[in-house]
Amino acid sequence: MDLQNTDRADMSVTAYVALGSNLGDSVRIVQSAIKELSEKPGLRLISRSALYTTKPYEAIGNDYVNAVVSLECWLNPVDLLQLTQAIEHQHGRVRSFVNAPRTLDLDLILFGDAQIQSSWLVLPHPRWTERAFVLKPLQSIAPHLVTQDMLDRVSDQGIEILKN
Repeated sequence: MDLQNTDRADMSVTAYVALGSNLGDSVRIVQSAIKELSEKPGLRLISRSALYTTKPYEAIGNDYVNAVVSLECWLNPVDLLQLTQAIEHQHGRVRSFVNAPRTLDLDLILFGDAQIQSSWLVLPHPRWTERAFVLKPLQSIAPHLVTQDMLDRVSDQGIEILKN
């Protein structure tokens, strides 16, 4: 797949993006990022999960607020990745070390049926099936993508729907 020159002007794919935050007003930040994604040219929000609260997994810091969205996407994968990174940057994301606490983390989980291996983009996301903070919200909007076996393997990771 030619990542840079894929013409998506007349066709779309469904992309899934996981959102997380554990610095600042995480609820507001995640909600704002969902709104921003839904307003970008080349994207249309299909569905969004509830907000969840999770313990840090392979990370440090405060509990996270997480969600997953599905997007109808007319962008190519590289453009979508760059757009998510720009939104992270606008929210003050600093990449000080691996799995550092963050104001906003946007992970491209799935992009249609694309399978990409590069130094800067791997699709599907290489660890999406290992993380309750992806699987539980994803199950709520795309149950066909999440099996009970997947959920059983992450059952020891603390995750709860955030009560508003």
